[in-house]
Amino acid sequence: MNAPNRFARLLAAFSLAATGSAWAQMTPVGTWHNIDDKTGEIKSEIRVYDADGGAVHGRVEKLLRKDAKPDSRCVDCEGDRKDKLIVGLEIIRGARKVAGKDVWEGGKILDPENGREYSLRMTPIEGGRKLEVRGSIAFIGRTQTWVRVP
Repeated sequence: MNAPNRFARLLAAFSLAATGSAWAQMTPVGTWHNIDDKTGEIKSEIRVYDADGGAVHGRVEKLLRKDAKPDSRCVDCEGDRKDKLIVGLEIIRGARKVAGKDVWEGGKILDPENGREYSLRMTPIEGGRKLEVRGSIAFIGRTQTWVRVP
C-alpha cells in the first residue's frame, strides 16, 4: 500500500474513533470533579458507573477539598450508609436515562455533609465535558456543574 492510501486510512480511522468517543461522552458515566456551587472549589472526585441494567450509581473516589479529612464519615446518614467512610460511599443510586433525551433521572443523590437524600436529575452539557447535577425535594433544589476528569 502506498503512503497516501495509508495516510487516508489512518485519517479515516482516527475520525471514526474521535466521533465515537464524542458520542460516548454524552452520558454521566465516567469520573467527575464535584464543584461546590457556592465557593467554586473542587470538593471531590466521583465515579459514576452503570450498575444494573441501565441504572447509574456513583461513588466518592477522593476528597479533594483542601481541608478534607480522608477518614471523614457520613455521621448524619441513615440506613446502610450510616457512619460509613465518605471515600467509597455510594452517593448516587438508580438514575435512568429518559427515553429520547440526554437526561438521567428517577434516582437519588446523597449529600454526605448533611445526610440528606434528594431526587436526582443529571444532564451532560458542553459535549459531555460537564454534567449538570440537580438535587431537589419537591420544587426546591440546587444545581451543581461537575467537570469530567480527562
